[in-house]
Amino acid sequence: MIIEDFSHPGLRFNHFAARCGESWCIQGGNRSGAEVLLHLFSGDLEEYSVSRLELPEMGVLSFRRQQEMFEDELRNDDTDFMNKLDPGTLVREFLPDWEQHLPLLQALDLERCLDTGYRQLSSGQNRKLILLMEVLGGAEVLVLQNPYDGLDDGSRKVLDETLQTVVGEGRGVFIFVTARVDVPEWCSHLAVIEGGEMVTAGEMAAVRGALVAGEKVTGEAAPEFAGAAEDGEELISLVDGFAGYGGKNLFTGLNLTVRSGDHTLVTGHNGCGKSTLLDILTGDNPKCYSNELRIFGKNRGGGESIWEIKKQMGIVSPALHRSHHGVGTALHVVLSGLYDSIGLYTRVTRREHDTARRWLAWAGLGDVADIPFSQLSYGEQRLTLIARALVKGPKLLMLDEPTQGLDDDNRELLLQFLEKAAEEKLSTIFYISHRQDEFRPFFHQRIRLDEYEAGKK
Repeated sequence: MIIEDFSHPGLRFNHFAARCGESWCIQGGNRSGAEVLLHLFSGDLEEYSVSRLELPEMGVLSFRRQQEMFEDELRNDDTDFMNKLDPGTLVREFLPDWEQHLPLLQALDLERCLDTGYRQLSSGQNRKLILLMEVLGGAEVLVLQNPYDGLDDGSRKVLDETLQTVVGEGRGVFIFVTARVDVPEWCSHLAVIEGGEMVTAGEMAAVRGALVAGEKVTGEAAPEFAGAAEDGEELISLVDGFAGYGGKNLFTGLNLTVRSGDHTLVTGHNGCGKSTLLDILTGDNPKCYSNELRIFGKNRGGGESIWEIKKQMGIVSPALHRSHHGVGTALHVVLSGLYDSIGLYTRVTRREHDTARRWLAWAGLGDVADIPFSQLSYGEQRLTLIARALVKGPKLLMLDEPTQGLDDDNRELLLQFLEKAAEEKLSTIFYISHRQDEFRPFFHQRIRLDEYEAGKK
């Protein structure tokens, strides 16, 4: 690989070269320019100039590719023409020779998903499937965007072992990461991108000291947050909770009570039902009517509308992120949080408009408020969705892997705000995460959901 005299509005450098079989980590913050290089490798970058460009065949795992596959599945959904839910393309159909790689499927815990539809996979399972498709596809070089995001500890270890095997076969690996903690020790080379420039590139041992945390956020103060519940108010009550699909149970026997101030952390391996639990609680999964569930003191199925429930919730999740395509500008997305809609269909007031802009400024995105959401980088999109969840100052913050795709500074920005929200009793936090550096002292209870898998209790 050779790139010379590269110029793009978001990134410039004179020379970059990598040899066959090298393993590179490209580290840079959300607005550093690193994603420009990722899109060059992926073949979907526009408006750039280069005097020399030699790229090998590449297999790509990126957030954009995940979104494209999801939208393809939506377009091919035949549920409306069937007497049952269309599961979509099954995992086994993506892996036609899966029998030859059964040990790797078992190690990644994908063997049990072979007859599961793509849209029924968890975010972590989804990423593992695309990774496996590329590893088995034989591309000369693998390009992976934040591959550790959304993976449990066991899957992270298997990923490292698999990629080291790929390198041992003489194939190249490029890993793009936004968080310093995700820089793999086994990579042979490191490049650091900051402020639209490649500030250093070379052997890992020689340049590791140049690691950056990402673009500094603006330091804007968060706007007023006005949705606190009364002390001791019951927000969630789930008795003997269960969930599953296609005749398979994910978890059973879960008893969960969340009162005002009971900040709750939910953990568990990929596919144990964490996102499904959140969807049940928010009313986005029909099992909310099958379970013995009370939200804000009212029984689900008692006549309340989903909008009555959601107006007191702020939600961030991979599923919500996937649903945001063709929805207008970043500002429109934040404003839509006031109405719990995908897209903005209501005339907003000047006060609402100003509040949404202040939340974007808090997230360091004041300068992209009028840019289409689809044109933002993945990290910028995730920050926009966080601002959307916070804009109405909800009683309950429902956050499923909210920092996915964020750099160190923006991850800390959110976690510091949550600490403030907990300390000042601004909202109650329901938080799903695999990252141990996000397990903060303000969490009053922890639900290890994999302990409630069917057959374990």
